[in-house]
Amino acid sequence: MYRIRDIEEKNRAFEEVAFRYMNPLYSAALRMTGDKSEAQDLVQDSYLRAYRFFDRFKRGTNFRAWLFKILRNVYINKYYKELKAPQTLEISNIEESVDLVTTATPENEIFSSLLDDEVTNAVEALPEEFRIVIVLSDLEGLSYKEIAETLDCPMGTVMSRLHRGRKLLRKSLYEYAKERGYVKD
Repeated sequence: MYRIRDIEEKNRAFEEVAFRYMNPLYSAALRMTGDKSEAQDLVQDSYLRAYRFFDRFKRGTNFRAWLFKILRNVYINKYYKELKAPQTLEISNIEESVDLVTTATPENEIFSSLLDDEVTNAVEALPEEFRIVIVLSDLEGLSYKEIAETLDCPMGTVMSRLHRGRKLLRKSLYEYAKERGYVKD
């Protein structure tokens, strides 16, 4: 158990290294969930877990990759928990649900100035295993090694998923690229 002095040292050390990654972590969580509130909860849960197990983090290793791995694990655990839970819908929420369907997703709002709807929709339509690798690599700028550590898979798997994900994007965005003159017949 930590003494008061040890807790203060742990707090200082954790804050020093952890909070610089809050924005990229939130961006990744937002892309995973597609909902601002869920993304905030996911980041909060990830930081709580990271703080709780901070003493197990090996100093000198890649903290960013460790934090993204925690985010991914928290997301997966929450996803499977929701799959097992019975689905319910309250009548009073139906109007709200209809409104949500017709409005832009938080992800579209964030990237509206950077990406056209066609590109955002194409990324969202990717199977999750490819979408996560594309997001971590192309949008968050993680290296292959960092992604491999985050996803707990070999670097070759990361490269393969990235290649296949980009190939799927290329196929789904071919007409879009042709219309804008990026590709010629």
